[in-house]
Amino acid sequence: MQNNVIILFQIHRFKHLKTQVMIKLQVIGNLGNDCIVKDINGKNVINFNVAHSERYKDAQGNQKERTTWVACAYWVDKTTVSQYLTKGKTVYVEGYPEADSYTNKEGQPAATLRMRVQNLQLLGGNSGANDNQGAIQGNVTNAGISARPVVNTAPNEGGSDDLPF
Repeated sequence: MQNNVIILFQIHRFKHLKTQVMIKLQVIGNLGNDCIVKDINGKNVINFNVAHSERYKDAQGNQKERTTWVACAYWVDKTTVSQYLTKGKTVYVEGYPEADSYTNKEGQPAATLRMRVQNLQLLGGNSGANDNQGAIQGNVTNAGISARPVVNTAPNEGGSDDLPF
């Protein structure tokens, strides 16, 4: 009889843990296009695509590259961050993944990876003509953006520096 009580307790404990489990996706990549801001039923959503590329060698030793695209939806109250979400910018996004399967034009099975973004960080990246002026870095929350400019400085040429080594 005592074993049954322990088993029931363990099942109850596992049921409690199910509510604590979640799937989280984290991606660092570049924006594939400028973001699109939409108002849907009085709520703002910022849609953008992030490309994550990785390089590897296949079994024959050939260098390969694989790019994974993630379609992101970021539901926010304020859309101030959208001005920084332009093509080529590097971002860190974190959220809940969703996958949809479909048949492509060639008749092959394919899938789309989507994410409902919970956290967004601007890491900089392609800033076009202003490359020498630095990049924007910061944490983005539903209340807006808290960013600070980071200035890239050229190394001191020919002069002494104050480094102890």
